Amino acid sequence: MQSIAVVSSSSSSGVGVLVVLYLAIVIFYIAAGWKVFVKAGEPGWGVFVPIYNLYLVCKIAGRPEWWLILFFIPFVNIVIGLIIAMDIAKAFSKSSGFGIGLWLLGFIFIPILGFGSAQYTKPSVLSRF
Repeated sequence: MQSIAVVSSSSSSGVGVLVVLYLAIVIFYIAAGWKVFVKAGEPGWGVFVPIYNLYLVCKIAGRPEWWLILFFIPFVNIVIGLIIAMDIAKAFSKSSGFGIGLWLLGFIFIPILGFGSAQYTKPSVLSRF
């Protein structure tokens, strides 16, 4: 009986460590997104509001507001995500390879934008169509 209690307590402490590690990663990622929004002149707290943050991402990319609707169309949202990622990379004077990295590996490339030396330059006004 005693060995069962030892196994149970050690496995629950392992879960606790994983939860703390997960929370640390989430907080780091939120802080990186906050920094990206602030660099682009948008409110950092916007990272917490689910649909509003997509609206802000469209603004940062220089795309019209109605592009937000395209994120809710299946399969179209994949292409729109790539276009937005490429536009954001361009707005931060990064290469198209960095844009693909934002699209595929955002959890790595967003902290690079947020905590790195990249400066935001507002994109020229794109066509509203």
